[in-house]
Amino acid sequence: MGNLHSVRKALERLGQSLRPVSAPHQLQGCDALILPGVGAFDPAMENLEATGLVPHLKRWGEEQRPILGICLGLQLLFDSSAEGERDGLGLLQGRIERLPVQQGERIPHMGWAPLSWRQSCPLLPPEEPAPWVYFVHSFAAVPSDPKTTAATAPFGATDVTAIVWEGRTGACQFHPEKSSDAGNGLLRRWIEWLSAGAPLLP
Repeated sequence: MGNLHSVRKALERLGQSLRPVSAPHQLQGCDALILPGVGAFDPAMENLEATGLVPHLKRWGEEQRPILGICLGLQLLFDSSAEGERDGLGLLQGRIERLPVQQGERIPHMGWAPLSWRQSCPLLPPEEPAPWVYFVHSFAAVPSDPKTTAATAPFGATDVTAIVWEGRTGACQFHPEKSSDAGNGLLRRWIEWLSAGAPLLP
């Protein structure tokens, strides 16, 4: 569902090897997973279900193994979406809702916006200046537990969820692979966190 090539290139530039996973047996030997995506919620879940990966991804999350969702990949980690009727993976509790209609703001939201730190996560050290990152989306997560929201971004007069993090499950609503140096920094910190053994936050 979209941005596999650009995500692969971004990680390769950081010296990280990847391999595509399209069947359960290909999960063997993986240290961490990236779930990228561009498109609509229901077709993406249909694609995942067709691979037979859904129960394995759920078990991956239950076992607290590292996974990083990107854009639509973030949305698929939640219980459900206003965009469709299918259940999500349910690795994070909450729902995906359409961006609010606001004067002067277009939907889909496309362009750069600054992140605002809310909770600690390996991607975004709070002591650093807020980076600007690139968004393309019409829906955003509303986690059941506010502590799941690690960073937000402005959309008109409101703030929307930009990064979520719980245990070893994290995700970005924006595209780090399209966010220049700021996005590279976020991905680099994720790789460093994995290399350090993916420690759980206190």
